[in-house]
Amino acid sequence: MLPTRSLAAQPGFFKRSAQELGRLSRIAWNTETLHTPTKPFTLLDFQDESTVSGCKTFADRAVGGYSTASLDYEPGDPSSNTPPHARFHGSISTKLPQNWRVERTGYAAFRNQDRGLWLFGRLYWDVDPYAYLALRIRSDGRRYTVNIQTDTVVETDIHQHRLYTRHHRVHGASRHPGPDAIENSKDAEEFYPDGIPSALSDVPPDSTVISTNSSTATTSGGIGWETVLLPFNSFVRTNHGYVVEPQTSLIRQRVKSVGIGLTDRIEGPYDLRIHKIWATNGMNEADIDEERRICGADALPLDDVHSGKKQPDDHSQKSPSKEKGLKGLRSEWDD
Repeated sequence: MLPTRSLAAQPGFFKRSAQELGRLSRIAWNTETLHTPTKPFTLLDFQDESTVSGCKTFADRAVGGYSTASLDYEPGDPSSNTPPHARFHGSISTKLPQNWRVERTGYAAFRNQDRGLWLFGRLYWDVDPYAYLALRIRSDGRRYTVNIQTDTVVETDIHQHRLYTRHHRVHGASRHPGPDAIENSKDAEEFYPDGIPSALSDVPPDSTVISTNSSTATTSGGIGWETVLLPFNSFVRTNHGYVVEPQTSLIRQRVKSVGIGLTDRIEGPYDLRIHKIWATNGMNEADIDEERRICGADALPLDDVHSGKKQPDDHSQKSPSKEKGLKGLRSEWDD
């Protein structure tokens, strides 16, 4: 297949093709398709300023709202072990515009732009050999959501998962008729007859790997870097913020974009820092060294990663928290 004149003229076309062919060659040479890959697959590395500029932001201002969204590159600070990263920040407003057709505002998001074309068509990420999406972030505690878009028949379908952190805060119900608003309301049965999906609830499900032994999802305190592992098979299919049926699995072989959104409709500023986003089956020694250097006390422990499972209020009947070390996780994936 030879590229047409217009195709070949696109900036970076041959560079993208060479990079993708090189990546596929390395996979074949290392026979990674024959067993569980042990090396991480980086999707978005915000240490590179071009990765930040290669993303696009969204906010309700596009429909006349007043929320803002910015994604800026922040240089690193070696004195505090702060790596170069992206800063997703702005302000959420639920004020409605004059346009009577707009019934909902109060959202902001970002994602990578279309990855373009290469010799064999449109370029996608293939994360099928990996079990988890990993994000190294520094959160302000707001209720962010991770969004993955794939090559699907319905282009507006997105697979989502709440971004749980050590500093995840639970606010009162909002006016938005989605998981954030109706989790404890009588409308939940109408919108979600099967219940709120665990991946979108306020309490981290057992499958989420976070570095905390807290008995609640409302932890607070100092804000630092941390790494969160979200299982790909826990992401929930949504459309315009609503869970849709029938649920379909995320098409891991054809991932178009990855991003983060904020739809909690809590007015005021927000500030989320993102170091990088990658697919993984666990951390090797180099990854663990980087994790400890950047995250410090909030680093994922090697042998006793806690799932963040909420414990009973009665401490006399409290069962031990579920623990899964990174070594143990890898053995599970190999089974």
